[in-house]
Amino acid sequence: MALLINSILVLLLSLTPSSSLKLHPSTNRRTITKSTNQATSGFGFGFSRSPPGPSRSFFDPLILFRANTNTNTLQQHLSSSCLSSSVDVDVDVEDGKDPNNNNNNNNNNNNNNKITLYPKRWVMLGYLSTLAFLSDWICFSTAATPGPFESVYSHSPAELIDLFLFTNVASCFFVTDLIAKIGLHKSIKGAAVLMAGGCFMKSGIPFLGIGSVISDTTYVPYSFLVAGTLMVGAAQPFFQCTPPLLSAKWFGKSERATATAVALNANQIGIATAFLVGGHMAIDTTGIEEYYQMITVITTVVAIATVMQFEEKPPTPPSTSEMAKVEGSEPAFIESAVKLFKTPGFLQPLTAFVASISITNIVGAFIDELMVRGGITDQLNIDLAGAGFEIAILVGGIVIGGYVDRTKEYKRTTMITLALTFFLLIPLGLTEHAIGREPILLLVALFGLGISAGPIQPVNAELAVEVSYPCDETAVESTQQIFGNLVSALLVPVAEFAMKRDFEIFPKMALESDIRADVIVLGAIAALTGMFYSSFNSPLNRSLLDCESEGGCEACEFEES
Repeated sequence: MALLINSILVLLLSLTPSSSLKLHPSTNRRTITKSTNQATSGFGFGFSRSPPGPSRSFFDPLILFRANTNTNTLQQHLSSSCLSSSVDVDVDVEDGKDPNNNNNNNNNNNNNNKITLYPKRWVMLGYLSTLAFLSDWICFSTAATPGPFESVYSHSPAELIDLFLFTNVASCFFVTDLIAKIGLHKSIKGAAVLMAGGCFMKSGIPFLGIGSVISDTTYVPYSFLVAGTLMVGAAQPFFQCTPPLLSAKWFGKSERATATAVALNANQIGIATAFLVGGHMAIDTTGIEEYYQMITVITTVVAIATVMQFEEKPPTPPSTSEMAKVEGSEPAFIESAVKLFKTPGFLQPLTAFVASISITNIVGAFIDELMVRGGITDQLNIDLAGAGFEIAILVGGIVIGGYVDRTKEYKRTTMITLALTFFLLIPLGLTEHAIGREPILLLVALFGLGISAGPIQPVNAELAVEVSYPCDETAVESTQQIFGNLVSALLVPVAEFAMKRDFEIFPKMALESDIRADVIVLGAIAALTGMFYSSFNSPLNRSLLDCESEGGCEACEFEES
């Protein structure tokens, strides 16, 4: 059926002159129209997620635009959609009006489809962000104090972190399908309870004495730490892969990138908390016990509140693009992922996302080495620098995400931040022989790197959703998280090997310096990503629909030569 409809559309479009694709949303047409089969001078296409079966009567929001359109380009975007088998392509009547409806019906439809934003959306974002924050705090809880932990358990905290990350990657394969089956709210509630259970495995029952409850020793056995880490690692993707979905369900078109940035980068505050609180408390066996117990209490309280108050979606959709999604069956995650890679414009935001998460993870993982290299050796100062880096990532995400919400300048913003990332990496590994170590320059570069590299993730998470609309948002983010965490895990040993080697530049000159190989590797990742990203040239499908129906967006024009 989809092939037949596409063929009809091609035939209709072949009657018009072919030129470059220019989408100029008309600001005076903001009604949701019923799709018809009557050919006119304008046309539109609507997205449906309804399963196969008898036809149902509903109003399809249409992306309406007047254009001289290149047939092959339009066909490419439609046929490669994540839900291409469920996309309905319809011919629009003039000015988006249905001749079969009278004015009264049109007025009623406009009233019923009025866009409303509910204050409760911030509560939902707060819960998801807090859960993401806790998950990485738990993961990196003792990363700042490896010595005391190793003296108690004879294992490095890095082993638990690696186990956590690989469990995270494995769990990402199941998030999309589970949410499609039981819903967002049940999935988040279940993951919150699972994470709280993992904390109990790591701490025992708080205030009742660990030794009397779990083992004959005064601390939890290492096997229980492993089990708890596996549980929290399995839960985290439900908080990391769902921010774009939550943003789409609850937030308006001018808020989505900001909301996604807050939720996606909240885990960075968890890492910062691990440096500050863990570095202060987890300094001996008793401190580690009390530290784990405190985390368990906080996580349990948040999990209970989440179960009581987290909701699936507001009473009415927050945007036209969300209204366009008719509830129905979703393809399996693997099938969605395969179609995503065939979607024009998806690979560029995926590459940028992976580059950003890899660079920030490597810098965060080896913050001690970077600080000592630059002349900062006091442990408290190192912990503060690490916390500042993670906070800079969140602040940058909120500020730059807000800018992108207003302007829709995804490509330009990403290109600028990638360039800044490349240049700000250099001071982290460069030592000028004539000057020596430069702690102030190092800190400025570190915090600047957080502000520039961190926002690339949420901005390109939203961009990937834009170009693949109406594909499931969780499938998009799960794909990005899988590749991001996997590449990060693979880069850890590469960076560890490279940081032990340096190269001289400008030898026997006034500017004689040396630069560490790990910074060269990260800089190359940023540079190559920028070169590939410059080829991005795809329409913002979701924003086009929102701007056409709601107006108020001057950045929806898309041109492809």
